[in-house]
Amino acid sequence: MYQFTETDCYYFGQATHYDIYKKMGAHLCKVNSEQGVCFDVWAPHAKEVYVIGEFNGWDENANPMSRVKPEEMGVYEAFVPGAEKGQMYKYLIISESGERLYKADPYANYAELRPGTASVITDIGHFKWTDNAWMKKRASISQEELIEQPMAIYECHPGSWMRHPGRADDGFYTYRDLAKSLVSYVVEMGYTHIELMGISEYPFDGSWGYQVTGYYAPTSRYGTPEDFAYFINECHKKKIGVILDWVPAHFPKDAHGLADFDGKPLYEYADPKKGEHPDWGTKIFDYGKNEVKNFLIGSALMWIENYHIDGLRVDAVASMLYLNYGKEDGQWIPNKYGGKENLEAIEFFKHINTLITGRYPGVSMIAEESTAWPNVTGPAEKDGLNFTYKWNMGWMHDFIDYMKLDPYFRKNNHNKMTFAMSYNHAENYILVLSHDEVVHLKCSMLRKMSGLEGDKFKNLMAGYAFMMGHSGKKLLFMGQEFAQAEEWSEARELDWYLLDNPNHKKVQNWMKELLHIYKRNRCMYELDCSWKGFEWINADDCDRSIFSFIRKSKDGKNNLIFVINFTPVERPDYRVGVPMKKTYKLILNSEDVKFGGSEENRPVNYKAEEIECDGQKYSIAYPLPAFGVAVFRFSYV
Repeated sequence: MYQFTETDCYYFGQATHYDIYKKMGAHLCKVNSEQGVCFDVWAPHAKEVYVIGEFNGWDENANPMSRVKPEEMGVYEAFVPGAEKGQMYKYLIISESGERLYKADPYANYAELRPGTASVITDIGHFKWTDNAWMKKRASISQEELIEQPMAIYECHPGSWMRHPGRADDGFYTYRDLAKSLVSYVVEMGYTHIELMGISEYPFDGSWGYQVTGYYAPTSRYGTPEDFAYFINECHKKKIGVILDWVPAHFPKDAHGLADFDGKPLYEYADPKKGEHPDWGTKIFDYGKNEVKNFLIGSALMWIENYHIDGLRVDAVASMLYLNYGKEDGQWIPNKYGGKENLEAIEFFKHINTLITGRYPGVSMIAEESTAWPNVTGPAEKDGLNFTYKWNMGWMHDFIDYMKLDPYFRKNNHNKMTFAMSYNHAENYILVLSHDEVVHLKCSMLRKMSGLEGDKFKNLMAGYAFMMGHSGKKLLFMGQEFAQAEEWSEARELDWYLLDNPNHKKVQNWMKELLHIYKRNRCMYELDCSWKGFEWINADDCDRSIFSFIRKSKDGKNNLIFVINFTPVERPDYRVGVPMKKTYKLILNSEDVKFGGSEENRPVNYKAEEIECDGQKYSIAYPLPAFGVAVFRFSYV
């Protein structure tokens, strides 16, 4: 009697077997009173398949696998009595040409520590979760309500956040180490979410986890699946959401992985013009095969259902949407209408996003999409892709281009900082300063800034204030919050010693203050996607490179005015227009001593005068320092 039934085969063939991760792979079970493990693998082009491992001394003939019915589906199964949790295994696949292929299990839930490539039998279903309050609250939030919640993301590469010095195992913090140190740090700083890079198992450290071989396994670099579940549980207990980078766009050609899995292209498109990325040297998933789509959908569901993940950031979405992505003429095949759109990938996105946001409305699906593809976060019924959020790469490029300029030249590039608001309503955006912006000779955020050393820090603080005040959710890569000086490298930990330097410490304090202001004030996040939540006071002060704007709350009771000076010129006679004749309370001042400034007793309350300014009937006078930032709170009611 097969564990993988004809019904399982039917749903697998329709890409609707949403419990596929509970059937494929290696699962502890009992058959005819014998305890052991049932192995299932999809290899339709194989002539024979064997499961080999520590349980049979890697004997290649000991455990042949049988095709389940209907045989044309190509699912092989074997029950191995006596096989146990913790034992390593692989599949030996005999191809139609007689080639012997030694493959890791595509559905394995755990893997041997690299450079080993075997899969490991485990049991991921029995962790004792204690995050019921978090999960209950998450389940009660609709997608419409979700985009009105605060989201300030700390993007983290676990292997290089901190390391234990002098250890032979690369000094990696384990998942349980991170549950103590990383989670407490993120809570103290004021972030709402952690986004983890490189969790799905991968062979090469230098790929940062973006060339995946184990779509169902948390990497063994930092511990066991139970350890990973413990980390998530601790995050939720501290009210921190967890987002995983997820890579359904491509996979590497490693011999033990998915490439030519059963001797022929299986997970990838057969034609290399569709099935390979020439720039990346990787294979492209065949989104036209239902079994491949089900493999990817099952992976996403497994992370959400089994590990309580709160969101998936989908990597390289543009490379999936465009058939000609990274390819020259003659290197790609148009779709059936002669276009460059990958119609199968579009259907895949609509399927998986509708499924996940429908089943789990409090879970976010986030697109790293770098083009002007329309309706990425629009509903599928209106031909949208149904993502929850889209990374705003346009804002990121404009922001960095502006911040790198000498202040003298900023007046001619003023629109780079205002342009994003002209299309802000088009999608549900996340503003990102990710790891990609601080590698490959792009310099750290601090080193991008112009001016002498002191001005670099002030520039960066002003830039962070603009980012936090601007419409859109937020993402900052680790180390940027304390002005990491050198580019990021996966091979070493962040330069935490820099916090002994007052300049770096003041940036960290500044970001901490900004993050807590963000979370405390609803106007900063609840109307992110609407002009109802944002109003320019003066978007045209290019000669002085000063920006002023209002963030508005729904009820009108909680509103903030941001004033940001992007030049090293003091404006002691500065006046800013305000909407009402009220008192405006200064809640953030970049010249405060705790941020390295010289002011201890700056007045807190500023009463509006009936003096026209910035097109407003009223205004307040505020001496604006060089690279100065001021944030005022007021109420419309």
